[in-house]
Amino acid sequence: MTALHIKRAYEPREDADGCRVLVDRLWPRGLSRERAQMALWLKEVAPSDALRRRFHGDPAGWEEFKTAYYAELQQPPAQSAVRGLLDRLSREPVTLLFAAREEIRNNAVALKEWLENQIG
Repeated sequence: MTALHIKRAYEPREDADGCRVLVDRLWPRGLSRERAQMALWLKEVAPSDALRRRFHGDPAGWEEFKTAYYAELQQPPAQSAVRGLLDRLSREPVTLLFAAREEIRNNAVALKEWLENQIG
């Protein structure tokens, strides 16, 4: 496996980023596609709107969010995208991009943790 990173979508591209993948359901506000320089936008691996809204209103529920999010990642729409992401990760570095201001507790952090557990 190659490197798996996370960073805000607003941060400039770096060579170490490898394949830049947006993992949010909504496009980052005020960010042009040219400036984003991302290869993929995987809405399928983003938390559902209901889960995103519930967590956004209660950041203290981080562990509860991760449990619900990981359950969503096991569902068929997400699984296809996850398989593609893991395949890409086997060939090149991948950077998961997110738009949230919160850099410690967001879906990209949770997704990175989940993917690393899937890899072993």
